[in-house]
Amino acid sequence: MRVQVAIIGGGPSGLLLSQLLHRKGIDTIVLERKTREYVLGRIRAGILETGFVELMREAGVAERMDKECFVHDGTVISYGDIEFGINFKELTGSHVVVYGQTEVTRDLYDARDAMGGKIVFNADDIQIHGADSDTPYVTYQADGTGHRIDCDFVAGCDGFHGVSRQTIPLTVRREYEKVYPFGWLGVLSETPPVHDELIYAGSERGFALCSMRNENLSRYYIQCSLSDSADDWTDQAFWQELKRRIPAQYAATLITGPSVEKSIAALRSFVTEPMRWGRLFLCGDAAHIVPPTGAKGLNTAASDIHYLHNALLQFYEDHDSEGIDRYSEKALARIWKAERFSWSTTNLLHRFPEQNGFDLKMQKADIDFLRENKEAQSVFAQNYVGLPY
Repeated sequence: MRVQVAIIGGGPSGLLLSQLLHRKGIDTIVLERKTREYVLGRIRAGILETGFVELMREAGVAERMDKECFVHDGTVISYGDIEFGINFKELTGSHVVVYGQTEVTRDLYDARDAMGGKIVFNADDIQIHGADSDTPYVTYQADGTGHRIDCDFVAGCDGFHGVSRQTIPLTVRREYEKVYPFGWLGVLSETPPVHDELIYAGSERGFALCSMRNENLSRYYIQCSLSDSADDWTDQAFWQELKRRIPAQYAATLITGPSVEKSIAALRSFVTEPMRWGRLFLCGDAAHIVPPTGAKGLNTAASDIHYLHNALLQFYEDHDSEGIDRYSEKALARIWKAERFSWSTTNLLHRFPEQNGFDLKMQKADIDFLRENKEAQSVFAQNYVGLPY
């Protein structure tokens, strides 16, 4: 088989790239090592920047999102007894929307089905060959049979543990990483959200986040030890701890219920450079990871897709390689700003094991400055709704 672009990874970034290119007449195939049901069963982030929303519309898959999403014009931040709001709409003229990653992925799968897009599930032993040449190709196993795909370009959208990043030689790539000394215990419950906006809460007991998926499905998180497992936490223990960390007025009105899903995620900041090697391009988690504080994971993947799909259009429609030549440079310039925001927001609201009295005073001073200073709030809001592409 031959296609113009082989895409490895059937998550939202790979599907979005495939859909955008397909609508411009560029032939693609998506290889996914898991089943469709497995991909749709993953619980992930649900806050979409303005840029991501516009990409969904450009891809022709925004109809259900526009009908069902929750528009968020701001957020609530608390720190001990301090509580204040940051109004995104007032400060930036923009907003974010809440629409679950699972729903984004479902819409993209439905669109690929409707347009006859080529997707291969259960693709094992995927390997990328000749990425540093003009004739790259991808091999994989499916149903016990070997397959080969010749292509012009390969897009690696296969996540942190995928084959794409590992294909780039260690002599070429450089990796930057910070591992945080705690995790997030997340609970999904079929209960109404405690507040119309998200609540980011710092306390002496640690961080907490109150989020939602829809009017009857809430997502809550608390900072926890890396040595914990989800089985260590009963639903009752989780709710009790959450109430201790959020402002009293919300703790008093919080509606609890059985957890639908419960898991612990470790936190890390990670970037690999470059994001292009020859005709292989890295996108999303294959190239970078952010802590979930600030909701940048899915959105940074979307910015990669914006740069890559426009670069490929420039190559095929205008016979101009400027976009693909500068893909890594452009993508990384925005990625590092998103990394900075996620890192700084994590430091602002979490308790670290090594913090001393001075560190805690500095943290409180940062909170006070953010609460009192409109310019600081504007910077926070600009980053949260998404820096321009």
